Amino acid sequence: MPPRLFLLFGFFVTLAFAPLFAAPAFATLPTSTKRVLFLGDSITYGGHYTVCVEAYFATRAPDRKVEFINVGLSSETVAGLSEPGHAGGKFPRPDLHERLARILAQTKPDLVFACYGMNDGIYLPLDGARFAAFQSGLRRLRTAVLATGANLVHLTPPVYVDVKGNAPTYAAVLDRYAEWMLQQRTAGWDVADVHGMMKAELAERRKNAPGFMFGRDGVHPDDAGHWVMARALLLHLGAKDIPPWGTAEEMLAVRGQGPALLKVVRTRSELMRDAWLTATGHQRPGVKAGLTLADALRRDAELRTEIKNLLTGAAAH
Repeated sequence: MPPRLFLLFGFFVTLAFAPLFAAPAFATLPTSTKRVLFLGDSITYGGHYTVCVEAYFATRAPDRKVEFINVGLSSETVAGLSEPGHAGGKFPRPDLHERLARILAQTKPDLVFACYGMNDGIYLPLDGARFAAFQSGLRRLRTAVLATGANLVHLTPPVYVDVKGNAPTYAAVLDRYAEWMLQQRTAGWDVADVHGMMKAELAERRKNAPGFMFGRDGVHPDDAGHWVMARALLLHLGAKDIPPWGTAEEMLAVRGQGPALLKVVRTRSELMRDAWLTATGHQRPGVKAGLTLADALRRDAELRTEIKNLLTGAAAH
């Protein structure tokens, strides 16, 4: 049996005999956490990793009323930088700090996850000024979030793979950005190493498939890449009950769920993402307008009931 299949088989065998052993340790959120906010660029806007995280907590703590809000914005940076001619010269990259105060004031989160870096080096070689702008932007983000009393978890940037020959050294730039972020743990930063786990997984998969990468453009991960991101974050939060590899569906199947739950959670997440982006405002053209918050919340209540029914049905079986 291949090593991965052996480990995955062993994982599910352990779960099957869970009553005979100590209960698996679930990822946890502080008991005071009622609202969780995701900040980031187009990768967060795409949101499959945020959906996986939300679905995980729905299955592990179905009685807790925790609201997950995704306000990721495509093209955005935390550094406030934009390359000349971005988007064909139609608009500069949006700066998180233009909208951050409004987001925090309106959403009032207890916990914030922030994933930046992919756009912040502007797909150019490592440069001291750009690196300093990234560092400054993250510090400004920390100051703003912590001033509200919310907790903040930084995610190191996802991996970049050059597929067009336009930025052959950019992967090393993100390596350096991630390395610096991890060094800030000594200063009290809470940092989940998404970059490290994705890089390790990429190397592992390329042993059998040399051209493998997460997604076609080298920037935006596919669902498999998003699941690695979610897994890194959940492990950072203390999870020990998810497969060492596998898929999000397999993770949910452990609790009697799978594609159906992910589909409803994704619908709910995108509904509220669009509504909150519209309500809080931004300067990025071409983003789908959402419903008013009042209308979105009514539909949200229906979807939450659907999620609850799915979980209740799974528990009955």
